[in-house]
Amino acid sequence: MVKKSFTTALILTILWVTGAVNMQATESNFNAVNTNSGVLTNTQIIYKNIQEKTDNELPSWEAFSTAMQGFNNLRKTSDKVKKNIISVVDFSLPSTEKRFWVIDLDNNEIMFNDYVAHGRNSGNNIANKFSNTPNSNSSSLGFYVTAEKYHGKHGLSLRLDGMDKGFNDNARKRAIVLHGAEYANGEFIKKYGRLGRSLGCPSVPMEIHKNVVNTIYGGSVLLIYSPDENFRVNSKVLNPDAENAVAQG
Repeated sequence: MVKKSFTTALILTILWVTGAVNMQATESNFNAVNTNSGVLTNTQIIYKNIQEKTDNELPSWEAFSTAMQGFNNLRKTSDKVKKNIISVVDFSLPSTEKRFWVIDLDNNEIMFNDYVAHGRNSGNNIANKFSNTPNSNSSSLGFYVTAEKYHGKHGLSLRLDGMDKGFNDNARKRAIVLHGAEYANGEFIKKYGRLGRSLGCPSVPMEIHKNVVNTIYGGSVLLIYSPDENFRVNSKVLNPDAENAVAQG
């Protein structure tokens, strides 16, 4: 995870002062590929600004930049996107880490950073199996746009529209929603060594779920991320111009 540190500050100084070229992006730091002039991209500038405003951990650069790529593509292709807010669920991390972020892109600030549960058939502490199939009880990778909020068996909840064909476009059919859960908090981790698991929904702590739902409902972008090469290559959101992108699994 990226932290405010001397190393990160030194890297950013090198980027600005010397115009370092072709530094490789990794999942855990901000060595993003740069232009010959050393000018940062808009996504890099946003990430840097967020970094400077918080002492908390950020999403990995890979997860954040993927989220921004999808957000920018969806903004061009879908009239459902109405808010400059992105939510990132990073399932490359274990459930014992706070792997859910809500980020305000107008102010470059982290609004929420907390726990989030994955589907019971996606794994125990780490999610490593994903499915778009009804009744799979698994999490689905990909980009979602938040829709309407409603009151259901979990209280205030948020419907999600899956935007990645073959990866999560059965979200409505599967009733995949964002909701609060008593098993998605630090006390559960202390007792069982991991979070509880959902039927595929991204479930967040009850303490924050109302504020999260009221913040992101109605047209913000949410990414459920994993460093999955099939998703990277075949996501329709990440590759809107690809003609033959087809999800596997």
